[in-house]
Amino acid sequence: MAGHSKWANIKHKKGKADAQRGKIFTKIGREIAIAVKEGGSDPDTNSKLRDVVAKAKSNNMPNDNIMRSIKKAAGETENVVYEEITYEGYAPGGVAVIVEIVTDNRNRIASEVRHIFDKNGGSMGTTGSVSYMFDFKGVLMIERSPDIDEDELMMAALEAGAEDVQVSEDGYEIHTAPGDFSMVREALEKDGYEFVSAERQKIPQTEVDIEDPEILEKVQKLLEMLDDNDDVMEVFHNANLPEEEEEE
Repeated sequence: MAGHSKWANIKHKKGKADAQRGKIFTKIGREIAIAVKEGGSDPDTNSKLRDVVAKAKSNNMPNDNIMRSIKKAAGETENVVYEEITYEGYAPGGVAVIVEIVTDNRNRIASEVRHIFDKNGGSMGTTGSVSYMFDFKGVLMIERSPDIDEDELMMAALEAGAEDVQVSEDGYEIHTAPGDFSMVREALEKDGYEFVSAERQKIPQTEVDIEDPEILEKVQKLLEMLDDNDDVMEVFHNANLPEEEEEE
């Protein structure tokens, strides 16, 4: 999986986040609600909440919004019940897709996700039907800067427990085991590093090239419709999408 295409994807997502800031913040608010329900409203004692707060900050969510979301979640834990669901399936061209959901209505979102797959020539799969093609990792992205010493960053990341540091012309991509993600992120934060993106991700082991422009259009439409759904938190796939399409 080419590092440069990941950076293109990050830029694409950031541009989209800027255009749809309210929707992005609403989605993160749901993730905060799940984290608060599971471990309480104090980030100091709730590592999952700390991870979501870091994600919120990397998406430029103001601290006031984050604190309001935490307080709201603490006061509504018995009124609104969100659950996390993962769906798997195939887009056209044999592209594997994993959809991570946070919803208060399992039946409605199941119908909506199935409709998106069907409408765009894809198909829903059973649990485990595509997830074996992905590796679950913590991924921290740090933009290249004159202030960052590459050797120092790599040493700090590896000493903190990172598995690997990949360097590209855009920046640094740090991979961790899922269980070490919080530890590595917090260690690097203490060292003063800021993240363009800091999340646990499902990384495809191999990517699918799409030659047919009609199939490519269907794949992109399917992914876009999933991403635009309010209940969808993350969409992972193994399509090797053209960089210029990611940067639109």
